[in-house]
Amino acid sequence: GFEVWVGKNSANNELLTMKYAKPNDLWFHARGASGSHTVLRVHGSVAPKKEAIFQTASIAAYYSKMRNAGNVPVAYCERKFVRKPKGSHAGTVVLEREKVIFVQPRLPQI
Repeated sequence: GFEVWVGKNSANNELLTMKYAKPNDLWFHARGASGSHTVLRVHGSVAPKKEAIFQTASIAAYYSKMRNAGNVPVAYCERKFVRKPKGSHAGTVVLEREKVIFVQPRLPQI
């Protein structure tokens, strides 16, 4: 019952994060490794359930260089706390007010 968007390369990550994600959407990225920016769409003012947050973090870990690790640290925060430093490369961002959770990299079972 929730929507997740995943970037596939640096340019796509930048578009997803800076143009398509709304300020209250949750933004995820595997910490300390390159990988896809992942966005959990938040509809209205309803906060997503913990299960949705953990599943989205697992997707972010799966689409990172740490895909084969057992536990992956994934940083997340609201999109409004993600900014791009001036003059930085595509897909490079800085986080404020981030939280970190540890998850196993995997895609959800349908």
